[in-house]
Amino acid sequence: MKNELQILPGKPYFAMDGKPFFWLGDTAWLLFSAISREEAFEYLRNRAEKGFNVIQATLVHFLPDKTRGNGLTANGYDIQSEKYWRHIDSIVDKAAELGLIMALLPSWGSIVKSGVLNLENVEKYGRFLADRYKDRTNVIWLLGGDIKAEGYVEYYNKLGRLLKQASPERLIGYHPFGRCSSSLWLNDADWLDFHMFQSGHRRYDQCSMGAWDDTANSMSLYGEDNWRYVLHDRAASARPVLDGEPSYEDIPQGLHDDTQPRWTAKDVRRYAYWSVFAGAAGHTYGNNSVMQFFDPASGKKGSYGAQEYWKDALNRPGAGQMRYLKELMASVDYPTGHIADELLIGGQRERHERVAVFASDDFVFAYSFSGKPFALDVSKYAGKQIYLHDPATGKSVCSGTIDRDTLAVDPASAGVTDSDFVLSIR
Repeated sequence: MKNELQILPGKPYFAMDGKPFFWLGDTAWLLFSAISREEAFEYLRNRAEKGFNVIQATLVHFLPDKTRGNGLTANGYDIQSEKYWRHIDSIVDKAAELGLIMALLPSWGSIVKSGVLNLENVEKYGRFLADRYKDRTNVIWLLGGDIKAEGYVEYYNKLGRLLKQASPERLIGYHPFGRCSSSLWLNDADWLDFHMFQSGHRRYDQCSMGAWDDTANSMSLYGEDNWRYVLHDRAASARPVLDGEPSYEDIPQGLHDDTQPRWTAKDVRRYAYWSVFAGAAGHTYGNNSVMQFFDPASGKKGSYGAQEYWKDALNRPGAGQMRYLKELMASVDYPTGHIADELLIGGQRERHERVAVFASDDFVFAYSFSGKPFALDVSKYAGKQIYLHDPATGKSVCSGTIDRDTLAVDPASAGVTDSDFVLSIR
């Protein structure tokens, strides 16, 4: 299988073999350094079975005794040995067999911040990567790694251009610091193919905490409103954009305080539907234990309050529910859609009351996190079918045909098992 990801011509969306490709990513930062090859294969099979099609993983996440990547721990592979890189190769090749795109980070951002990777040696490392993976068509690149590019733009421009010149067909993005987007620093970068933002792990009331990881730009205040990043980046350029790190399932709200409540499957659904229905080209899910491959039997304390064994966490509810959004998008010609707040009678609502509306001349999608009734102007959609979907189970109920100009939507008729629901007209 070729598995070559491209940009859909004339649209801010991805494509494969000339057809729209909905990015459904999973976060697996320590895939290469924390578990065995056989365990990595087990992880990849699980994700492929759940409908994921992109895996975000770091080639060099930390350097033993020198630079640790964001507090995460790993088994300490010798990154300078051919054995380690053959280990990576085998996992990348298994992903290709399973139809998975590997979004590879050359290094975590902390290694650049420490100066271990710098302008003097980036060309050597970049050429090594470009040569090693030039024939693996399921590889794309993610530069950055939880880092603000300011102060390092020259470094990332040099690496990005080198990788793009070596393999022009390979897509390149940038994974930024929390509550930031690649558009803040790299909107004019000639090597960047798509924008990625990290909406992060904080609640509305935690977006201005004065903590070490607060940012000094207006994006830091978007927080849970991850749809705002989409609108910002869609206005900034014609590139695709997506949330590459929203709140992970089962991570403490605010990230650093284990006593805080944890983000749930319902919360991760909200981030997914909000951003995609604002025009994002896909979405990346994450689980606290899985992204670091936490094993309580190791005797090591899990980062960010991780408690569950990663193999058990693979099947947390949110991971299995992401495919329902992907399947819903595939049911229509979604690249023709756009955010459509104008269809909401009474206007848009704030924060968790928001009703995310995405529509074209042929379909309407509306997602309500609160589960409260709302009404739509459906005068352009006469004769189309009305469906109510439960995003927790994937079940759908057909509730009739559009035969009026206004549609009052009540989730009770769908028998939803949780308070959020999706309406579709098509």
